[in-house]
Order: sequence, then C-alpha cells, then structure tokens
Amino acid sequence: MRRKILLAILLLLVGSQIPFAYRRYRLYRLHNAIQQLATQRTPAAEDNQYVDYQGVIHVHSFLGGHSTGTFSELIAAARANQLDFVIMTEHPQSNFDTSAMTLNGTHEGILFVNGNEVSTANGDRLLLIPGSAAAATADQRPTQDLIKEQRAIGGLAIVAYPSESQNWHQTYANGIEIYNLFSNARAINPVVMFFDGLWSYRSYADLMFANFFSRPAENLRQWDEGLPYHLPLVAVAGNDAHSNIGLSLNDSSGNQWLGVKLDPYGRSFRVVRTHVLIKKDQGLTRESLLEALSQGHCYISFDIFGDPSGFSFVAQDLNNPESFNAIMGGSVPATGRTRFTVTSPLNCRFVLYKDGQAIDQKTGNTAEFIVHDRGRYRIELYLDALPSPVHGQPWIISNPIDVQPLLSETRRIPQQILAGNLSLPPAAGQ
Repeated sequence: MRRKILLAILLLLVGSQIPFAYRRYRLYRLHNAIQQLATQRTPAAEDNQYVDYQGVIHVHSFLGGHSTGTFSELIAAARANQLDFVIMTEHPQSNFDTSAMTLNGTHEGILFVNGNEVSTANGDRLLLIPGSAAAATADQRPTQDLIKEQRAIGGLAIVAYPSESQNWHQTYANGIEIYNLFSNARAINPVVMFFDGLWSYRSYADLMFANFFSRPAENLRQWDEGLPYHLPLVAVAGNDAHSNIGLSLNDSSGNQWLGVKLDPYGRSFRVVRTHVLIKKDQGLTRESLLEALSQGHCYISFDIFGDPSGFSFVAQDLNNPESFNAIMGGSVPATGRTRFTVTSPLNCRFVLYKDGQAIDQKTGNTAEFIVHDRGRYRIELYLDALPSPVHGQPWIISNPIDVQPLLSETRRIPQQILAGNLSLPPAAGQ
C-alpha cells in the first residue's frame, strides 16, 4: 500500500511538471524565432535627418532605500546594453537630496539625467526630470503645482502608474508612463514563476519575461482618452529598475559571498526601451533629450524581441506636396488627404490607430495609409512571425501625429497655464 501511495505521489509530481516543461519548450521556440527574424533585418536608411537614441526611463539605485543597486552596476549594465541615455528617478529622502547625489552627466559615454519619483498630495505618482531637493516635500503639495514648477524650469513631469493615479487627468503633465515593467511583473504567480525558473532560468532567463508580458491596454485607453483634453501628452516606457529581487549572503563589510539576482539592471534594460529621435545636427545632450521627449519625438519598443533601429512613422499633407514631413509628436494640417508612411527593419503587421481606435492594418517592411479626417493617429507594430507566448503582443508603440487645422507651433504651452491662470481640462471620459 505504501509503495502505491509513493508511486501515486511520484506520478503526480511528474505530471505537475509537464506544463512547465512545455513552457520551457515555448521559450526555446521563441528564442529560435527571434534569432531567425534578426537575420532578415533591413538596414536603416542612411539619409534620415534624425538619430534614434535608445535609453531607459525610471531607474533607481541604493540612494532611494528600495534598491541595492550600485552606480557601478548601473553603468556596466547600460554599457553592456549599448544604451545612449539613462534617466534616473530616485525616491526622495528627507535628510538628503537624492537627485543631487545620483548619476548625472556622461559616464562611460552614456548620458545620465538625474530625477525623482514622487507621490503628491493628490495621490498621484510623478517622475520629475530633473529632480531637486524639493522632491522631499512633494507629498505635501498638489500635483499641478509640481507640474507647473517643472515646466517653468524646462523640466518634465511624467505620470507614473496612471491606473493608480486617478487625478492626473486634471493636470497638464508632460507625459504618461503607458508601460511599466515592474507593474507588468506583478501579474506573476510566484509559484508558477518558481517552477518556470527551475526549468527555464538557466537557458532563457531574459525570455521568461515573455511568459507574463501583455499589452498595457488599460494605460493605452487612459492615454488615448486623455489626449484630446491635454496639450502634448507624451507616452514613454518605465523600466522601474530596482535590481532588488533575489537572495544573497554577505560579510559584515557588505561583500557578497554567494547570491543570485533575479532582476539585474542588465535584464531590465534589455526588455523595454524608450527611443528618442533627435536631429543629427543637435546631437545627444541633456537639453536636446528633454526637448525631444517633451515634444513626443519618441516611441516605445520591446527590444528583447527585435532591434527597432530604422523604424519611422511620418505624415505628409498630400494637398501640399511641398510641405514638411511630420514625425511623431508633430502635426500636419487637416486639408483632407494625409499620407502616413511607416517603415520597419523587420517584416511586421502595422496597425493604425485614430483617437484610440484601430482603423486599418497592413503587413510588410513598409506601409502607407491615406486618411481624410482630423484626429490623433499613432501606430503599433506586431511581429506575427513570433510564436506564443508573445504572438499577438506589440513590439513597437509610437507617439501620435496630429492631423488638425493648427500646426504644431500653436501647441506650445500657453503662459497662462504656467502661471496657473487657465482652468484645468475635464477628466478623460467626462
């Protein structure tokens, strides 16, 4: 009887591992598909007047109290990932200025920008770029006051965790974090992740992300609904990198004897990035980076699935062939015939969105869409050649191009807003 019970338990244990063995096989198949797709890349056009700079936003170090990551680890991870910029967003501390103490300036050829992540008196979460000592008292101040101060100094205020920050709709924030890697990771079932790790961590540690990755539908909905009520509301990705999950054994001096880290900076930086387009003659500086971000000249890419370098999304007014091509964050006049041209380095499916609704799709390396109505148009790219678990999930999410009577110059922030003399917009959906 005992032998039968033991045999039954053994069979049950073996049977319980079949799903995880299959999940490992899926990652093996996905890995091979990514490698195969990479061999089919189309070189980027050399005559592009913009340079695509890749980087990460929303990064923490040991300074904020929620991370054990060191500056050396950060710089090494950024260099290994060939990043061009890293935007730090340290949690504030009451007795010292974390934004002044974090990485700032150029290190190992990578541009670092100092910033803070704060909670406001209204319960909103903001990424303030650059940060300041005033971040320590942000929780005592209204969201709009903080945003106004950032705009006044030429800085940025980006809404973090938009689904959890319900008051941001009534502010003039510069942007919104439509994807947050840490928030997405919270969907993980710890038990499932443990067994996934036993089967897959050694061979496919990075691709284990694919098991829980999902399109940020709710954040995209809030962003799309909020666009008509705001001046440029730029979409970015938040890596929310802490490098603080794992186990270690240290001596009294803090030197690690033994340990494993499940979320090292290098892994976070490989998964998702924000790509910023800056004119060639400007180069990458703190000023040019913040200016391009503020205008929406950027897009989000899940680089773990494929290098997006060479992606472009431009619009032209066909009733005025001599008109300039508008890029993401720009606008063209609504004269009745607008052509969107999209280029991808990899064969993909292009889905065109107008005011948050998918209206057309095409496949290939390039696509053209002709539209006749005013609105805010953006594009999402899908690598349909990739199998589950990421089949049907986005690869690239662009910022919108406006088709409207007024050109982009009229979209600059009125001084009344900065002074606080203009009434706030209604919340999205109201």
